[in-house]
Amino acid sequence: MREIIFDTETTGFRPEEGERVIELGAIEYINRVETGRTFHEYINPEGRQVDPGAFKVHGISNEFLNDKKTFGEIAEAFIEFVGDGLLVAHNASFDINFLNHEYARLKLPPVNPEKVIDTLEIARRKHPMAPNSLDKLCERYGINNKHRNFHGALLDSQLLAEVYIELLGGRQTSLELVSNSEKNEESGIGNSHSQYSTTPKPVRETSLPERLTGSEKSAHLEFVQTLGENAIWKKYQ
Repeated sequence: MREIIFDTETTGFRPEEGERVIELGAIEYINRVETGRTFHEYINPEGRQVDPGAFKVHGISNEFLNDKKTFGEIAEAFIEFVGDGLLVAHNASFDINFLNHEYARLKLPPVNPEKVIDTLEIARRKHPMAPNSLDKLCERYGINNKHRNFHGALLDSQLLAEVYIELLGGRQTSLELVSNSEKNEESGIGNSHSQYSTTPKPVRETSLPERLTGSEKSAHLEFVQTLGENAIWKKYQ
């Protein structure tokens, strides 16, 4: 199974209003193992000015982009790099929307939505009600992102690739998962995304340290006392 973990940086936030892709980074994984092949380009937005809000996120200026290739000049190379692989992104609708607008300018077909995996959707299913930004997921899984002062397409792709493996159960379980997935494909059972709901959960050798402070516990107990005698919380005190 071939997957392309990718990310974009853009001049702004709404391609419908003419905002453009200015950085594109991608990493190739086969059977959940990094191959070492990457794609990375900074892109000239052809006169579109970088929005100040977007600049605060990625730090890429128009002056820096003046001598870079246009999207039309790099599109064929990126499409060839992706090939028949699945596209994996965090909040994929944002990146795919930008790609499709760039493709439309070049009269190229849009990305097939069936070939897209959104790690934000996976994270929300696995960690409901928890913050699931890329930074928060790195923190949750112990992935070092201290060198990430700005967002960058290739750097974020590398971080996302590590997060993606963890979301699927970790590197060891992912190897077993690929084998099971291939067996299912041979027998006609399931589809290419079926492994997300069947990922075995890793077991920790030692329990995580207590995260609640004494004051937080006391505040919770005080709140429970206001819920009435039949409150379900009182059954677990």
